[in-house]
Amino acid sequence: MVRFIQENTPASQQMIEINGAIGEGGGQVLRTSLSLSALTGTPVRIEQIRANRSQPGLRPQHLAAVRAIAKLTGAEVTGADLNSSALTLIPQKVRPGRYRFEIPTAGALTLLLQTVFLPLSFAGGTSSLILTGGTHVTWSPIFHYLTAQWLPIMVKLGFRAELVLSCAGFYPRGGGEARVKILPARELHLFTCVSRGALTRIRGVSGVANLSDAVAKRQKHQALRRLYPVCQDTKITTQHLPSPGKGTFLLLQADFADGGSACYSALGAPGKPAEQVANEAVDQLLAFLEQDGCVDHFLADQLLLPLLLSPGNSVFRTNRVTAHLLTNAQVIHHFFPGRITVDGAPGQPGLVRVTGGVTF
Repeated sequence: MVRFIQENTPASQQMIEINGAIGEGGGQVLRTSLSLSALTGTPVRIEQIRANRSQPGLRPQHLAAVRAIAKLTGAEVTGADLNSSALTLIPQKVRPGRYRFEIPTAGALTLLLQTVFLPLSFAGGTSSLILTGGTHVTWSPIFHYLTAQWLPIMVKLGFRAELVLSCAGFYPRGGGEARVKILPARELHLFTCVSRGALTRIRGVSGVANLSDAVAKRQKHQALRRLYPVCQDTKITTQHLPSPGKGTFLLLQADFADGGSACYSALGAPGKPAEQVANEAVDQLLAFLEQDGCVDHFLADQLLLPLLLSPGNSVFRTNRVTAHLLTNAQVIHHFFPGRITVDGAPGQPGLVRVTGGVTF
C-alpha cells in the first residue's frame, strides 16, 4: 500500500513511504527506491529495511548505496547507519561529477553501480566513478555480467557508459575496483522481445585470480564439452584477473536470431572443483534453452526502470517470473502506479509489459 505523508518537507513535495518488507523484502526494495527518489526528486521514507533477511537493516553495501545517492543529490538523510531499519531521504537535484564510492566488504559494487546509473544518466553531464568492493560475489550480477549482458542492452536503449575492471574482488576479501564513465543518455528507445529465435552463438569467459591458469582451462573445457552439441559456434576465453584474494568464475552468454539473449555465471569456492563451476553455469543456460523466454530472469528485473524512462510501450518475455521481478515492480508502482504488468505465475515464463515515457 502506498501512503503519502508530510515530514518536514516543502509543501510542494510529498514523501512516499515504503514498507521494506514488501515482496522478497531484500535490498532491491532499498536500491530501487533510492534510484527513483533521486530521479524524481521525491522524498522517500523506507521502514523495515531488509526485514526478510537473516541480518536485517542496512549492511555495508546497502549503506554505501544510501550514501552514494545522498552525495549525488545533496540530500538530507536520516537513518544512514549500519543495521538501521528505517531511512528518510530528501533529495535535491542530481549533480554530475567525479565520485569515489567504497564498500569496505565484499558487498557487490555492481549493485551500487546500478543504483546510481540511471540518476547520473540524466544528470546533464558526464560523471566518472571509482567503485570499490566485491566484483564477483554471490546473489548479485558479477562484473562480467554487466559488460556482457546488461551494458549492451542499456546501450541499445540509448544509455551510454564505459566500464573498466581495474581489480577483481571475490568473497570474502573483496577489494575489487571498477572505473566507470556515465555519459548523458541520448534519445531512448523502447524494447520488444517476445520471441528469441534460434540460438546463434555462445560466448564465455573463464576467469581466475591468484590460482593456476589450469583451473580456468578446466572450467572452459568442461563447459565446451557440454555446449558443443548444443551450439557449435561456442567460444570461451580464459582470463587471469588481478585481485587481492583468490577466486574463479565462469560466465556464458547466448545470443539468438530474433534478438533474445541470456547470460549465466557460476563462482568457485574453496574445495569446489573447476568442473562443478562449469556445470553450474552450463546447467543454468541449458535450463533457459528448455524454457520459453527471450531474456534471462536476471535481466528481466533490471530492465524495468530503464524501460520506464523509455518512450512507448515495451514488452518482453522472460524465462522465469521471479520474486525479484515482482518486488521491483511493486516498488516502482509506489512512484508510478499501473506502469508495469507481469503475466505469468511465479517460477514460470512470463510476459512483462512496461508503459514508458515517464518524465520528471
